[in-house]
Amino acid sequence: MQTKLQLQLSPETALNEQLLKEEIRQQLSLNRNAALQLKILKRSIDARGRNIKINVTLIAAVDEQIPEDTERFVYQDVSSAKHTCHIIGAGPAGLFAALRCIELGIKPIVVERGKDIKARRRDLAAINKEQRVNPESNYCFGEGGAGTYSDGKLYTRSNKRGDVDRILKILVQHGATNEILIDAHPHIGTNKLPQLIQNIRETIIASGGEIHFNTKLCDFEIKENKIKAIQLLCEGSEKTMPVQQVILATGHSARDIYELLHSKNILLEAKPFALGVRAEHPQELIDSIQYHCGSLQEVLSKREYLPAASYSLVHQVKGRGVYSFCMCPGGIIAPCATEQKEVVTNGWSPSKRNNPYANSGIVVGLDLKDFEAYKHRGPLAGLYFQKEIEQRAWEWGGKTQTAPAQRLLDFTNARNSATLPDCSYQPGIRSVDMQQVLGKLIGPALKEGFKGFGTKMRGYLTNEAVIVGVESRTSTPVRIPRDKEKFNHPQINNLYPCGEGAGFAGGIVSAAMDGENCATALRY
Repeated sequence: MQTKLQLQLSPETALNEQLLKEEIRQQLSLNRNAALQLKILKRSIDARGRNIKINVTLIAAVDEQIPEDTERFVYQDVSSAKHTCHIIGAGPAGLFAALRCIELGIKPIVVERGKDIKARRRDLAAINKEQRVNPESNYCFGEGGAGTYSDGKLYTRSNKRGDVDRILKILVQHGATNEILIDAHPHIGTNKLPQLIQNIRETIIASGGEIHFNTKLCDFEIKENKIKAIQLLCEGSEKTMPVQQVILATGHSARDIYELLHSKNILLEAKPFALGVRAEHPQELIDSIQYHCGSLQEVLSKREYLPAASYSLVHQVKGRGVYSFCMCPGGIIAPCATEQKEVVTNGWSPSKRNNPYANSGIVVGLDLKDFEAYKHRGPLAGLYFQKEIEQRAWEWGGKTQTAPAQRLLDFTNARNSATLPDCSYQPGIRSVDMQQVLGKLIGPALKEGFKGFGTKMRGYLTNEAVIVGVESRTSTPVRIPRDKEKFNHPQINNLYPCGEGAGFAGGIVSAAMDGENCATALRY
């Protein structure tokens, strides 16, 4: 007999298999001799009250076995396939587009400007330790895209864009744990993602697909509303490749691609985006607030069963949204510039989320009217606004990858910070007036937003916290339009704008689903 149960349990019971089985036996009035097997379907934390509960949905099987989920995705040999697709970019959109192409019998040829996983690590070390930015290989560019070395959070609200469970199962098949199928806010961790991405690459190559690293799209030839060939730059040498179909999955930071499209009079659209800072608190402080703890001892007691606490905040300031973005419990602030003369921050967490700091992007929503100073740039207006703030952060940081920073309470009170707390941002931080970095549009809205957060999370607004600038790559400020049904560009029949860089996704899972959708829509 199998029974589906929805339970609300203490953390101690929910996360201890023996106690959980005892609870189920009581719920079902089972004797101790009855064989009991459990399969957890979903799990989430309810921390709204002082007595924290874990919501668990599971199947309990009495005196019978629950069949194992043996679903596996089969990738056929496409090495000699008649149809090919060139995929520009090896982030989640590009990689999942490639996997879907293989399922459909299409040979994917992936072109990635950055380096493979292992070689990319050296460039990340260079920006962290030597403050030297490689514009082709960094936290944004390279195998796996921006998500590989910036966290691997898998939560998405984009359930109508595709099959979320399918994406998660493909990740499990390539090395992720089954926990991502269960947890309400699944997370892989930056320490585990690289191997998973490498496994996906090996699947693509073993199936007859191709992946070319250190290979940058620099031009393309258009005839009769189709791309006939792409021009690539590979280790200093140019080469031209004829193409049948092109999926453009270059990510939100490939500014040169937007410039290239604009120079060829390809239709682009300016779009709203958000910009702000990274706010970093001691993780113990966030735990104490979210888990309603009165002492450090109580924090440590609750953390024996509970993960590092996170938060999600939003506040309206004169009709403008200020909100948390990409919250990283037990995380690290990373330098994510793609050019030397800019400072860009992001956050990531390891799988255990066990670093002593919690950081989150705190950003201000921007509208098209906010880019009036750059309206002569047409659809690239927001991009140039974004670039100006990043370059200002570089200047105020001392013209290095040192980031401008200020204690949180000092910022809201317009007071200079004589000292700064320890911070996870490895290139270092410099005390400045962050209002000067953020400007009159963003600075005042952030101040009021932080004050609003302080009323919603008592203890959040503190000088133990530091804000670090700038968090500017929340999404692309440019959209590459496409037909809603066919997924191709309205002007170019065989160009499929895809993922975050095209303005149709926001995160690993939604980008992966969009990659699959574009591959499925290919027409020959």
